[in-house]
Amino acid sequence: MKTRSPQDVHILELAEPVAEALGLEIVRVRVMGGKKTTCQIMTERHDGDVNVADCARLSRALSAVFEEVDPIAGEYDLEVSSPGIDRPLTTLAHFARWEGFEAKLELDRLVEGRKRYRGLLAGVEDNAVLIDLAGEEDTAVIPFDWISDAKLVLTDALLAESLKGRTPPSDDIGGDDAGENDMGEGDGARPASDD
Repeated sequence: MKTRSPQDVHILELAEPVAEALGLEIVRVRVMGGKKTTCQIMTERHDGDVNVADCARLSRALSAVFEEVDPIAGEYDLEVSSPGIDRPLTTLAHFARWEGFEAKLELDRLVEGRKRYRGLLAGVEDNAVLIDLAGEEDTAVIPFDWISDAKLVLTDALLAESLKGRTPPSDDIGGDDAGENDMGEGDGARPASDD
């Protein structure tokens, strides 16, 4: 889930050792086309926090590596940012860290007639994500390898948690989806129905 294309995978392979040396992890890599190609890299510290200085250090270090290797043909913009509040979840550790918060999951296959699920994260077990779905008594167990996309849902509970012990907003960077969701979706206290 950190990558989607072979080009993303190549960039991740270049970026991960650079990030590790700076005490950071790569959350997600996306090369996106448009008028000008953008290489978007989301990063955070291993404790889940990140600030502008962290992003700037990683951007400078990656620019030096990319200058030598040239992993993207033609001109492109390198964009290094935090994952944002309604962040993507790309590793089992992310699902464990955000246990108790609402998330949307999309699978790479149909399970019981659907691919999209939404509910409260209930931790991880072995190589699976646990999620409490609305209207279901039992906690769903979804193999991590089946998940093609996942992100937190912006709720009042998530906003409150993100403000605890954070650096001032002027030092924070939003992710690519910041502000995209409606804050009125719920407070995270119970699972909502899937989309």
